[in-house]
Amino acid sequence: MRVKITEFKIGQPAIRALESIDIEYLDQLTGITEKELMSLHGFGKKGLAILKTALAERGLALKE
Repeated sequence: MRVKITEFKIGQPAIRALESIDIEYLDQLTGITEKELMSLHGFGKKGLAILKTALAERGLALKE
């Protein structure tokens, strides 16, 4: 089952930043690097940490 990024408490600016690059589901982050995420306006360290943990819990990770 796919999990929407809106299910995580990452804040509206971070959600809007991800939506701006057409990321709606957690598993879509496996095609994005940490550097790419951090370059998005409105996306920060807190959101990154939360989403990396969520990915790891599902056996997934950001792109290297």
